[in-house]
Amino acid sequence: MTGAWADAVKGFGSYLRIERSLSSNSVGAYLNDVRKLHDYIRENRNEASPSDLTYQDLSDFIAFTAGGHDSARTQARLISGIRSFCRYLLIEKIITDDPSALLESPKTGMKLPEVLSVKEIDMMVNAIDLSTPEGHRNKAIIETMYSCGLRVSELVNMRLTDIHRSEGFVVVTGKGNKQRLVPVGSVALQEIDNYLARRMTMPVITDQNILFLNRRGKRLSRVMIFTMVKRLADAAGIKKTISPHTLRHSFATHLVEGGADLRAVQEMLGHESITTTEIYTHIDRSYLRDTLLMYHPRSKHKEKGVS
Repeated sequence: MTGAWADAVKGFGSYLRIERSLSSNSVGAYLNDVRKLHDYIRENRNEASPSDLTYQDLSDFIAFTAGGHDSARTQARLISGIRSFCRYLLIEKIITDDPSALLESPKTGMKLPEVLSVKEIDMMVNAIDLSTPEGHRNKAIIETMYSCGLRVSELVNMRLTDIHRSEGFVVVTGKGNKQRLVPVGSVALQEIDNYLARRMTMPVITDQNILFLNRRGKRLSRVMIFTMVKRLADAAGIKKTISPHTLRHSFATHLVEGGADLRAVQEMLGHESITTTEIYTHIDRSYLRDTLLMYHPRSKHKEKGVS
């Protein structure tokens, strides 16, 4: 890739990293989308520059990629990447009109996340064998993930200095290295203390400031967390298909069901958009009915026999 395309892609990458504060994985995915677009334009439009892009070019490109039988979700993500690129071109005045404005994303539907009940989370915690060297660590991990709604990457990178016990908060470093304050419950803090008392006896600690360590004194990998959660679910007899992210989903769902403000949940989860958080309003029908009967004035009057 040379010339105008190379300059545009380089600038787009800087824009995503610096101005959008996206993670390296997201930046890589978006840049890959633009490279696919460039390859298509080179083959079909004789190396037209980014400033020459038209709606027809983008529409034909999307139709071409759809021929590869990508899923609707993959197509939607590709279109999102192309729209972001066009937005960058507009900002830099490389184009004056957005050729992606009329692109329509395929319907992906709302995929509701699997959620554990409080009882099922207790079952997982109770399935932990505290007689093993990693028992108290694993218990602290489960309680911290559920208490704070953490992503796996946020958990494995959490530092001792991120815990502020007196204030009851932890500092969480999320996507794009954005930091947020999240309340942490007393149960999680107690389990962290129980784990740290045993961590002090480890012969070697390579990453001194990292909270959760493996037996060699190094930070845990994402794979280790996935494996641990799945094994605990199996040991607890939970038949649902779960992952560490299920604890995050459960954290958010239980907050919303308990009446928490959606904006507050958005802040704690580190979501950029409220629409991402709104998926947790899939609370069950009985809860909705009970809430209506309890709080709606007409329902309360009816329950009391007032016509």
